[in-house]
Amino acid sequence: MKSSRGFTLIEMMVTVVLVGILASVVVPLTEMTIQRGREQDLRMALREIRGAIDAYKRAGDEGRIYRSATTTGYPETLDVLVEGEPDLKDPAKRKIYFLRRVPRDPLNPDTKLAPAATWGKRAYASEADRPKEGDDVYDVYSTSKRIGLNGLPYAQW
Repeated sequence: MKSSRGFTLIEMMVTVVLVGILASVVVPLTEMTIQRGREQDLRMALREIRGAIDAYKRAGDEGRIYRSATTTGYPETLDVLVEGEPDLKDPAKRKIYFLRRVPRDPLNPDTKLAPAATWGKRAYASEADRPKEGDDVYDVYSTSKRIGLNGLPYAQW
């Protein structure tokens, strides 16, 4: 008699159960890794934009770019940071650029919007707990309604 070689039904069931258990562990870890990467991109984009806004304000305070006496010294739009402003202290009046490009909010799913439109903007005149757009851009925040891995909503970062 020849003995048939192969897997029994029980061996197949055990294998399927083990693969299912492994998949149930790997999928959440993968999702968390993806979310952690997006959060890191968000942090970097916020730092880049906020650094450019601060540099613009500093240039205005130093008299390097035009600043009206009635304005706060912050840029009117995020696009101004990319377009640049003429350097008033440079004899050739070359432009000062504050950003190469406006980064996109990595948590905003709408890819049809321009990068500057993906961010929520806070004017200098608005309160920190209720940011509103206005005559200038004092700060930016993510428009995502989700909550980060640290337990804080992305809009509060």
